[in-house]
Amino acid sequence: MVLNKDTARKTAELLLQINAIKLEPENPFTWASGWKSPIYCDNRIMLSYPEIRNFVREEMAKQVEALYGKPDVIAGVATGAIGIGILVAEALGLPFIYVRPEPKSHGRQNQIEGRLEAGQTVVVIEDLISTGKSSLNAVKALRDQGANVKGMVAIFTYGFSIAGTNFEAENVSLNTLSDYDHLIEQASDTNYIKESHQKTLLEWKTNPQQWKQ
Repeated sequence: MVLNKDTARKTAELLLQINAIKLEPENPFTWASGWKSPIYCDNRIMLSYPEIRNFVREEMAKQVEALYGKPDVIAGVATGAIGIGILVAEALGLPFIYVRPEPKSHGRQNQIEGRLEAGQTVVVIEDLISTGKSSLNAVKALRDQGANVKGMVAIFTYGFSIAGTNFEAENVSLNTLSDYDHLIEQASDTNYIKESHQKTLLEWKTNPQQWKQ
């Protein structure tokens, strides 16, 4: 869910501006899953641009407070959301932890790095939502350690229906600064993409697993 249309459009504009998001319907990317995709998103690039990362930090911090008040802890999902998670925690003056995809194979074998006490309220920060499985894996790890996960705030989501189903099944609320629909709207209105490409880009979202150029 996007809370603010203007924020969604501005976020999309900034991510396109620095090529954190690339749209290439004529030369699709191949994801690790094997899916062909006209979009590639790497929000970590945003960390190299102080003005843009500050915008994202402030908007995410505002959404965390608006939706959940001040939790006890901010948690970032490793590795993509560690950087922005730290920035959001700093903006809110809160402790920060991060969650690995799985426990380390050595040392203390931690999956959660940082101090977390049972019963603490946590808001999870994520950079990108596709199917939501890796993000929800982090939520499960936090809950297994006794955390009260209030919800998740992410920079961007592709808006796949399967993600909505997965989050609903785990009873986790998700809000994002921007999403695929606002991205395509912004890209079209600013002539970032050709009018003829808009239909192709929207078709991809409806069935990305079976999409062919």
